[in-house]
Amino acid sequence: MAGGMTALLVVEDDPFQRETVCAYLAGQGFAVEGVGDGAAFRAAVAQAMPDAALVDIGLPGEDGFSLARWLRAQSPTVGIIMLTAASDLVDRVVGLESGADDYVTKPFEPRELLARLRAVMRRAGPEGARPAAAAA
Repeated sequence: MAGGMTALLVVEDDPFQRETVCAYLAGQGFAVEGVGDGAAFRAAVAQAMPDAALVDIGLPGEDGFSLARWLRAQSPTVGIIMLTAASDLVDRVVGLESGADDYVTKPFEPRELLARLRAVMRRAGPEGARPAAAAA
């Protein structure tokens, strides 16, 4: 990504939620791309591997668990945060077992999502690009 910005890929089937999350994170200095389903997600990854992905579990067609497993197989270092409306423990466990680094339950506070995203990027290691303020 140009300028060393952290590249985020957001897959969320709800257009309003997708635009809200993308606009917020873009305003925080991330290079954000939003897609609405698994096919678009796979196509975007084929174009350029993101530094991190926010993956909604409840997608039409292929679910977020499957996408997270696929993305983790493509890259052991990409940051993956699962988004879900379900606060069910089983979903959280399956999400983490699918290769996710963290889990955020909707509705979420944007600042919490940002903090979790920055934490995942710190753990991703030196090749995980970071926003300038994240080193604090």
